Amino acid sequence: MASILNNLTRRLNFLGEQKNLDVADTAFSKTSLRKQIASRYLAGNGVEIGALHSPLEVPSGLTVRYVDRMPTSQLRQQYPELSESNLVEVDIVDDGETLASTSDGSLDFIIANHMIEHCQNPIFTIENWLRGLKPGGVLYMAVPDKRYTFDCDRPLTSLEHLIQDYTEGPEWSMKSHFEEWVHLVGKIPETDVAAHAKSLIDLNYSIHFHVWTQVEFLELLLYCQNNLSFPIEIELLQKNGMEFIVVLSKTTAASSSSH
Repeated sequence: MASILNNLTRRLNFLGEQKNLDVADTAFSKTSLRKQIASRYLAGNGVEIGALHSPLEVPSGLTVRYVDRMPTSQLRQQYPELSESNLVEVDIVDDGETLASTSDGSLDFIIANHMIEHCQNPIFTIENWLRGLKPGGVLYMAVPDKRYTFDCDRPLTSLEHLIQDYTEGPEWSMKSHFEEWVHLVGKIPETDVAAHAKSLIDLNYSIHFHVWTQVEFLELLLYCQNNLSFPIEIELLQKNGMEFIVVLSKTTAASSSSH
């Protein structure tokens, strides 16, 4: 299974070249490659979830509304480390994991850069995002590769874990995620982990609940496509520095059964 996924990942890495994207040009910065891919795949009207200070640069003519879990003023309080940065003005206050205020099939695209790792139930989140897209609509994600981030010491999230989050709800694993984060990212001594984790839970602090490399994330997508019949086509899976960019299109197949 692992060798098959590695081969698929290598093949998908070259999809950009096949679509005339200059992915091999080392002069492109992370932002430039994001922009180039956006120019190829995005059109129409859509939303970006959790943009904060780094909204995706999109082609002219697109309409993008910004979604976050709280108004901009509250986000500034939640992220004091961004006090010197310009945050986008939030247009829609909503839970980015459910997009409950978004009508079914109403969006041409959804942008979710460095968002999916903050989701407690990623499969359910992807299902909700697909619900909001029109047939032919595009889901554009940039996902951090845990090997090149502060998550480098954390164990990879297994597909089995994600399936259990989806079938049982994510409450069973929430506390352990916070404790892992505090211990392996925050480097808090083990004796103090429980107290620090509880303080973050009480704050509803947004951590990276799950971590992947390209291979494990592709495994997740293939499970959603093949086992859950999610109406997706994997258009692109492209390494981009410390992250990888994923582009999915919603097929015209019947929507998956509600969860």
